[in-house]
Amino acid sequence: MGTSGIQARFACHFGAFTLDVDLNLPGSGLTALFGHSGCGKTTLLRCMAGLQTADGVMCVNRDEWQGERVNRPVHQRPLAYVFQETSLFPHLSVKRNLMYGYKRIPKNERKISFDQATEWLGLSHLLERMPVKLSGGERQRVAIARALLTSPKLLLMDEPLSALDQNSKQEIMPYLEALRDNLAIPMLYVSHSTAEVARLADYIVMMDKGRVVAEGPLQQIMASTDQPFGFEEDAGVILDATISERDDQWHLCRADFAGGHLWLRAVEGLKIGQGIRLQVLARDISLARSQQTDQSIQNLLPAKVDEIASDVSPGTSMVRLLAGQTPFLSRLTTRAVHTLAIEPGQTVWMQVKSVALVN
Repeated sequence: MGTSGIQARFACHFGAFTLDVDLNLPGSGLTALFGHSGCGKTTLLRCMAGLQTADGVMCVNRDEWQGERVNRPVHQRPLAYVFQETSLFPHLSVKRNLMYGYKRIPKNERKISFDQATEWLGLSHLLERMPVKLSGGERQRVAIARALLTSPKLLLMDEPLSALDQNSKQEIMPYLEALRDNLAIPMLYVSHSTAEVARLADYIVMMDKGRVVAEGPLQQIMASTDQPFGFEEDAGVILDATISERDDQWHLCRADFAGGHLWLRAVEGLKIGQGIRLQVLARDISLARSQQTDQSIQNLLPAKVDEIASDVSPGTSMVRLLAGQTPFLSRLTTRAVHTLAIEPGQTVWMQVKSVALVN
């Protein structure tokens, strides 16, 4: 197959459940498979891995794993699969767990070094420990590093944080971000957590009842007025931004994005030039026809009205706006839209009441 990226097409029945997907996914970065429990996320992942017998097509960056003339068994597919449970060898130290797969890969085929894996997952100080002495988050980091050391062409992760408590989830998140930013291979990440998806995903596939109901870059999907399930109440946009200034007097920092800038509360550790990810919820943006300076909201941005749609609740509307080329959403009462005579094409002022650092 001639195109890069991941091609995955499966149309098959598993008892009463039907999986019917046709996907062309990015060949790098983190793609989230998102949806309610039972929607088919794990079934799709298992079909991709060859763990589930299914007719279809599977190709990763021009390497055909499954099609009309080929159907490689799972052990011949160059992938790594990280499950909810870590399944570390309890009688082996962290280092020996990591070396288990690494030493079985010929030296000339190793794409990820031992030092890289331990650095990305923060394991250097844990190498001599036994699994029983590790926290849940540490065990999962070891499992991920062990998977990477097989030098896979695809990393599959099936709800890797679901067995962890909230503190452990927060501990492991920066390491997953480091993998997303450093790995040259695609990652497919199954989750039903909107918070995990908002923080980690570059691309998102929304599933329901075995079918894809929406897919695309995270920012594009979340900025749609037709909000997919799971994001209705927390409808809003995700922004990639860069810290450009700190105001120590007022404990604020300025984050620049393509289309303007926003001020947010200074958080310890944020540095000038640092890239961050922000979330701005639709309910936290009000609109004005002219710039209002005699009020408490400090983040005021000019924007063009792009689209107006009926919202999930009666009497409310979702307004899509563009600050430059960056989309935002504003949830207003339909009465307010009518009273202000807001229409597509108009320039208005966004009053952003709250900005959240995604962490």
